[in-house]
Amino acid sequence: MIKEKEYKSRRLKVAHSLKKNSVAIVFSAKQKTRSNDTEFPYRQNSNFYYLTGFKEDNAALVIVKKSKKVKTYMFVQKKDKQLELWTGKRVGVKKAKKLFDVDDIFEYDTKNIKLKEFFGSANSVYYDFKLDYSDVKVIKRYTKNVSTYKNIALIIEKMRLIKSSSEIALIKKALLITKEAHHKSMSLSNELEYEYELQAEIEYIFKKNGAYSDAYTSIVASGDNANTLHYIANDKKLKNGELILIDAGCEYGYYASDITRTIPVNGKFSRAQKDIYELVLSVEKKIIKMIRAGILRSDLQKESEKLLCEGMIKLGILKGDIKILLKNKSHKKYYPHGIGHWMGIDVHDEAPYKDKKLREIPLLEGMVITIEPGLYLPKNDKSIPKKYRGIGVRIEDDIVVLKDGYKNLSLSIVKEIDDIEASSMSYKSSSNL
Repeated sequence: MIKEKEYKSRRLKVAHSLKKNSVAIVFSAKQKTRSNDTEFPYRQNSNFYYLTGFKEDNAALVIVKKSKKVKTYMFVQKKDKQLELWTGKRVGVKKAKKLFDVDDIFEYDTKNIKLKEFFGSANSVYYDFKLDYSDVKVIKRYTKNVSTYKNIALIIEKMRLIKSSSEIALIKKALLITKEAHHKSMSLSNELEYEYELQAEIEYIFKKNGAYSDAYTSIVASGDNANTLHYIANDKKLKNGELILIDAGCEYGYYASDITRTIPVNGKFSRAQKDIYELVLSVEKKIIKMIRAGILRSDLQKESEKLLCEGMIKLGILKGDIKILLKNKSHKKYYPHGIGHWMGIDVHDEAPYKDKKLREIPLLEGMVITIEPGLYLPKNDKSIPKKYRGIGVRIEDDIVVLKDGYKNLSLSIVKEIDDIEASSMSYKSSSNL
């Protein structure tokens, strides 16, 4: 797990980026009502968690930077026996002072009084521009003399681009659990009747192994359902002879995994399914080998499109000159998405892809990126060979960028055809990536 020393270091790094005579405030996430008096499961605001490691709501972090001195403060909900009877124990101010290395901690109910004091002499105020209106209203009420408002999220999210060794360790743990879930699904695909049964088995393994939750809504898309990119109904019957695209990953210690594997319902790929799968797999491998510090994500995208386009021409899915097809974006009909995205506290980590001058940020040592080429061939598309219609394949791995290369953190989650077919015959739980 991440230690308080690292959280403090992040807070100080944020402070270093602030202007003199400024105040920065980051709020915890709010509870969200599902209906009437029930709430959705609570999940902390990612930026607030990144700076504090604190999981409770009704909390805030304040950084006050004067000419040379920096002070950090936290607000937490006070202890309330009656409230705790319903919603669980709270850390409270007394214990929080032992947990967090900040200058002082106050009860959340006093934040308005304290903020008025903090904002009094500030020239600049930093806050998340996506805040709820009620919080923005509080800030603006006490900052009428402030000349500059800046978005604190931009500073934090830039920091989140590079993962520490402790962050990588949590991602690896998430992948260890996700590996077991995907391997289990390979062994069960021929025994279950519905997509949701497979989803249940996957998410049971997540919970059983201490994962906070699934990192995103699991996709279990059989047959032509795989050609809907964000298919989450997961309610169709599994049919012999079809493929299942499973895009599922857990969140462990607030860090995500994001893995896609495509497997046959009956445990055996048909010749046509192998054609598509082998093409996507070969492209994925080639793109992963390109990864190193300094390369552009757009270069990975262009190469993946070129390779998939070439492959589709060979299979008769596309016809014509490759240069013209690429220029006309004919391939995008079957490969409409990006090659990958940043991953970390959020599965699509909210970190920038461009700098302040709108130049693309190159891959840097310590970044974590997904690589996920795919081909989606709708059942009703009469322009492609009949044998390929209704096939959808995506293969996705989680990669950490190194100075002179990469490390595939999910390498041991099987994806070779022979290994998938073997896994469908005999599943063995493993504890090592």
